[in-house]
Amino acid sequence: MNIERTLNLGISILKANKVPNPHLDSEILLSESINRCKKHIILNSKEILNSKQLDNFNSFIERRKNGEPIAYLINRKEFWKDKFYVNKDVLIPRPDTELIIEQVLKIYPKKSQLQVLDIGTGSGCILLSIIKERTNFYGTGIDISKKSINVSKINAKQLNLTNRVKFIHSSVDNFNIGKYDLVVSNPPYIELLNLKYLEKDIVNFEPKLALSGGIDGFSKIRKVISKASVLIKKNGKFILEIGFNQKNKVKKILKEEGFYINKAIKDYGNNDRCIISTKI
Repeated sequence: MNIERTLNLGISILKANKVPNPHLDSEILLSESINRCKKHIILNSKEILNSKQLDNFNSFIERRKNGEPIAYLINRKEFWKDKFYVNKDVLIPRPDTELIIEQVLKIYPKKSQLQVLDIGTGSGCILLSIIKERTNFYGTGIDISKKSINVSKINAKQLNLTNRVKFIHSSVDNFNIGKYDLVVSNPPYIELLNLKYLEKDIVNFEPKLALSGGIDGFSKIRKVISKASVLIKKNGKFILEIGFNQKNKVKKILKEEGFYINKAIKDYGNNDRCIISTKI
């Protein structure tokens, strides 16, 4: 079968299963299956594929048909300026989380020298993107999941940042190493009862550990804020990602833990997405 017919078959299967963006998804999965770029697919539509290439593609389409996210199928996701290795052990990086990087770069000039802590580092995408942009920053990432620490170490190696970052397997409660100029975190903040209402791509495949914020959505946020207040230096900045309806309550918790609220930042959908605060 040639490229054109294979692609059309993939598109029709994904359409029949109501998968969003069937055309784009099929192109990405075919590119991955034959190890060629999208341009090659467009320019060589009559090229005949071998049985291994077809098997790879059919396997990808079958998994995508059942809702498995593209990022897990091809083991990568673009975030900020780089491609990050991801698998089912880590949350897939989201464009809205790039707001944290933007804010850090606005606050700190290029020559700043800082120690940065990322609580719940996952794939390491936030911390690694920050320290790649600022060559005098040194990073520490912690996560309760050993498997996610392994993923973040792979990404540090791919980006040649292993000399300026360390990743530690630890719960936030038990971590007591160092004092930091900047703390960032994208903690789990979805209410337990709301998990089932998420898109099936998310709820069926992404790690619950990285999504669930407990009964009220605040259990992990409270822990992170409480620990950050101990680990952060006086006048240090704390940038925290939050759910769209959590701003007022999170501000209250921050103030109780000795933080001054600088501002709340809205995401591209005009929802409150992160809060910047200063330890006083």
